[in-house]
Amino acid sequence: MKIAAISPSRAHLEEIGRGLEAHGHAVSLFEGGKSRMREITERMQPDLVLVEGMCCDTAELAQVEYVTTHHPSVAVILLCSTHTPEFLINSMRAGVREVLPSPVTTPALEAAVSRVAAKLAGSPARKLGKILAFMPCKGGAGATFLATNLGWQLAETKSVLLIDLNLQFGDALSFVHDGKAASTLADVAKDISRLDASLLAAATVRVTPNYSILAAPEDLAHAMGVKPEHIDAILSLAVTQYDFVVLDIGRSLDTIAIKALDRAWRIFPVLQSALPDLRNAGKLLEAFKSLGYPHEKTELIINRFDKGSDIGIEEVQRSLGSVRLNTVPNSYREVNASINHGDPLTRTARGNTVARHLADFAQTLSPRPDENRAGGGLLDRLFRRA
Repeated sequence: MKIAAISPSRAHLEEIGRGLEAHGHAVSLFEGGKSRMREITERMQPDLVLVEGMCCDTAELAQVEYVTTHHPSVAVILLCSTHTPEFLINSMRAGVREVLPSPVTTPALEAAVSRVAAKLAGSPARKLGKILAFMPCKGGAGATFLATNLGWQLAETKSVLLIDLNLQFGDALSFVHDGKAASTLADVAKDISRLDASLLAAATVRVTPNYSILAAPEDLAHAMGVKPEHIDAILSLAVTQYDFVVLDIGRSLDTIAIKALDRAWRIFPVLQSALPDLRNAGKLLEAFKSLGYPHEKTELIINRFDKGSDIGIEEVQRSLGSVRLNTVPNSYREVNASINHGDPLTRTARGNTVARHLADFAQTLSPRPDENRAGGGLLDRLFRRA
């Protein structure tokens, strides 16, 4: 079981850690007061939080109630040196599983943890969001357009957060929104010690009720303050809050990009059917192989694909091997108009071939319940459309 223990006493923490780790639990120790409970819970997403030092003041239980309400799968046990009957009653109302004496003995703590583990074993597993990473093989390949517009399509049925990881020149927000971000990724990184669901949501631009974007820094100097560990913490939290986290990554395969790609469920390198794109795609695939990414994690997207191109599907597969391929048709005029207007393509030209392709792409990533029934799949819809 993944456990976070919070206490103002380092000695008590070490004793708790030794006792629980001896029984096979993964324990993280945090020295400090109960005010850290919310931040630690949202950053770590543990199975159980042990909090010592919250004993008599019922007003303090508001922090417990926030955690149990917003993270119902996280159990809370309080360790109290003294308490009143009123405090016990209000603790249970706030969602506390048990209140134990402090300092707690190892047998008593392990018995309580075992009871919590038994209850968790009978509950459904927590489902985390999926991370989709888009990365251009060459400048102008269209990765940002595809990432932002696919995010819009997914947001019709799911909650989506797009994070612009092109730290130097990112402009993903402008593809689907004409406003300016009040906060950016750099602001979140600067306040990473206070990162929680509320701070993350407040830093994003809410494009639609289900679609939010965390913009890239406006200032190049601010971008330098974003570190790989910041990205890891943000993604760890984001997947607990959104069904899909879409990453728009720049061309540089640096430590920040690798940290993000490590966490991705699926990576989509984007290229056009031209020789320079093909060469760069081959280099990327080799890099992914050296990083130990499984073959099925990567799916190449050939954007603005023309069947009459000098480099067709057979040439791509001959050059890159047996890779997963997705082709997006060429519709330069309509796509360019949507980018210039800052509107998603489905809004400016819903019947456009690219818009329909992205809608189908979103369906394969997140099938709707009625699409899972016999005769309701992607091929069936394509035949009906034909």
